[in-house]
Amino acid sequence: MSNFSYKDIYMEDVRRVLEVNILPEKHCNFDCIFCPIGRSQNKVDTQKSFDKIDSSLAELESKIETGKAELIFINSKGEALVHDKIDDIIDFVKAKGLQVRLLSNGYLLSREEYIEISNKCDEVVGEIKVITEEDFQKVQRPIEGYTLAEYISNMASFNKQYKGKFIFEITIIKGYNDDEKSIEKIKAVIKEISPDEIIVARMEEDRFKKKLGITDERYEEISKALLDDVWKF
Repeated sequence: MSNFSYKDIYMEDVRRVLEVNILPEKHCNFDCIFCPIGRSQNKVDTQKSFDKIDSSLAELESKIETGKAELIFINSKGEALVHDKIDDIIDFVKAKGLQVRLLSNGYLLSREEYIEISNKCDEVVGEIKVITEEDFQKVQRPIEGYTLAEYISNMASFNKQYKGKFIFEITIIKGYNDDEKSIEKIKAVIKEISPDEIIVARMEEDRFKKKLGITDERYEEISKALLDDVWKF
């Protein structure tokens, strides 16, 4: 029985993308109040064993062949790096001559074992959602001892040595990082991390949108401010 789950193949630019979740249930090093998956009952930042992946890899191979996938996007329930077979999964995909994109929240990208795994990927996505230490602890509820400064530094140090494409996703949240002071702080973070691509996102889930969503107009203003100014650094 396979523990993987999938989204339908979709086109991105000229590539056929297959998005796969490799975790059977949520495992994450954060417990964000606005996570669309829900609470983190398994808050971990070290690797964990799941069932054997032979049947999961066979299903993945079938999905790749039938969908003619060109890019495999590992976008899991929580932090995919805690799956102890993620190295094998990436190797399996790469052996087929396909590209791999890995979504990580970014905190673990300073640890040697996770750096080695992530370096195998053609693209790595890191993310940020709040911009003050108080908010980080309050709403992202990380494992004890985590700090926002280290979070940002971990992504910056990883990207300095990374040879692939580092994508930085910034989620704008009403009341947390949508004011002008926060936007200036985000610009400084972008400069520190120096990503190859920036994605400006916002709360889209209906249950969070009313309280934490920003207007279309404000979204456009912030996107323009971040995307126009970043290339001036």
